[in-house]
Amino acid sequence: MPPPLQAPDYKYVTEECLREWKGQSAAAFRIPDPVPMPRFLYELCWATVLGDLSPHKCRAALDSVVFAEEAWQEDSGSVLADIVAHLGQDITISGEYRNRLVKMTKSFVESSLIAPRLLQERCEEEFLWEVEQSKSKGQDLKAKEVRVNTRLLYQQTKFNLLREESEGYAKLVTLLCQVGSDLACQNASSATISIIKSLIGHFDLDPNRVFDIVLECFELYPDNSIFYQLIPLFPKSHAAKILGFKFQYYQQLDVNIPVPSGLFRIAALLVKSGLIDLDNLYAHLLPNDDEAFEHFGSFVSRKIDEATKIGKINLAATGKDLMDDEKQEITIDLYTALEMENDIVEERAPEIEKNQKLGLLLGFLSVHDWDHAQLLFERLAQLNPVEHIEICHGLFRIIEKTISSAYSAYCQTHHKISRNIDTHMIDASSVSSPSYLVHPPKVFFQMLAVCGPYLHRDTQLFQKVCRVLKAYHASSKESAHTTGVMSPESHIEEALGSCLLPSLQLIPANPAVDMEIWGVLSLLPYEVRYRLYGEWEKDAEQNPVVLAARQTAKLDTRRLLKRLAKENLKQLGRMVAKLAHANPMTVLRTIVQQ
Repeated sequence: MPPPLQAPDYKYVTEECLREWKGQSAAAFRIPDPVPMPRFLYELCWATVLGDLSPHKCRAALDSVVFAEEAWQEDSGSVLADIVAHLGQDITISGEYRNRLVKMTKSFVESSLIAPRLLQERCEEEFLWEVEQSKSKGQDLKAKEVRVNTRLLYQQTKFNLLREESEGYAKLVTLLCQVGSDLACQNASSATISIIKSLIGHFDLDPNRVFDIVLECFELYPDNSIFYQLIPLFPKSHAAKILGFKFQYYQQLDVNIPVPSGLFRIAALLVKSGLIDLDNLYAHLLPNDDEAFEHFGSFVSRKIDEATKIGKINLAATGKDLMDDEKQEITIDLYTALEMENDIVEERAPEIEKNQKLGLLLGFLSVHDWDHAQLLFERLAQLNPVEHIEICHGLFRIIEKTISSAYSAYCQTHHKISRNIDTHMIDASSVSSPSYLVHPPKVFFQMLAVCGPYLHRDTQLFQKVCRVLKAYHASSKESAHTTGVMSPESHIEEALGSCLLPSLQLIPANPAVDMEIWGVLSLLPYEVRYRLYGEWEKDAEQNPVVLAARQTAKLDTRRLLKRLAKENLKQLGRMVAKLAHANPMTVLRTIVQQ
């Protein structure tokens, strides 16, 4: 005997209703007030399961009520199916109660109160076997369901695409290579697009694989603009994912090949043209920013410690060692910082092959996309990316391109003035007022700020920058009298503090560069110059190369002053001057302190 069930509280299926439905006058009985359909059907089913009402009397019960909801004929079957499925999952309904539930369900199906399809959708496999709505037992039906879901969701309908459908892909690759190599065939873009669509439809080619092949051909012919019209045929979100999968291939442990530079280049071109979002592609690149920052932070700390130890006195040295040190030949070392820089660059060389974000930055620089390159410079600032030779030279190329027109105008006017001076035809007004206007774009000063002290690697570009800044100051001074343009002193001050003066510390004994940078400094008021001097000699230097240059200059200056005498005044004076060319503030401060 099954344990008794806890029946719900009846609100609408009352004892009076049950008595009327069981009697002879059930067809004439009516419940006067409308009742809510879900609650009434729930109580009716429970009354049948508990044995209070026969399953055959349920039809009479339904005919005696009016539901509050409209269109109940369509909804009642679905609600009854939900109730039956719920009761079929209740493990407390067993024994005789389970038999009544099965009989009730069969009666509902026979009287067309529930469509069999609804039961098959919502009931468990075992219950369907019990109510004779399935020809297979529960375990067999479950296994069949797994097989069907596997076939629908996981089984591949297309196998090795490049082998099974070789004809379509062969025609596609031939078409793309032919169009890509023919730079003059720009008018055929619409015809090419039409042919590609026809190939996809005729051979049932996978659009994602087609897009992958388009990217491969674009990598081979990056200068052909027809690919910019082909790529928008595919969804923008899919483009970023497929390109990201290309980068993820080179992240596998068994793939020891660095990412090709052409892949970074086309990625930069697609981001530059707006066909792919930078953030969507950035998420697929490795390594993680936090891990890279942590690793590089420990590397920089170690190099700063090495630079700080330059010039430290060894307290463990004996008196004989100190005397031997005093007898050494008087020399100065102008290249200690550059040697440390070479060691750092050599040690960090594998990083640019493993860090795909630095590779993407190099790609942006190669296509002269400063806007996105600046975003990556800001995100990767803690990695000091400009320290890498390839990235630094790419930045130099953009700076050179940015100032090319301004420097050409400067050179033309400068040569004209020089010829007039040689022929004694110079007018005083032509010297004070240039005949050209030089206004470098705002991005030029952003590039100098990013470049930092590494402009010392190209002294010719260093001098060009100084001359453009002088021409910019003269042009702005001239245009201020006519158009009211603000003074460029703030921009020049920013360029000096962030780039030119730190770079000067790493250029050993070059008077020509010193004269160029003084030509820029002399344009500023003395208050601004002295503020720059103070900021230049700040103690919290975080660049180990610049710190090594200062420490070396300080050490050599102390050695020279210690051995300074009347007999060697000229010789040591020339050495002090060489040190002061690159690090004047360090040398002068050391002299005053000594």
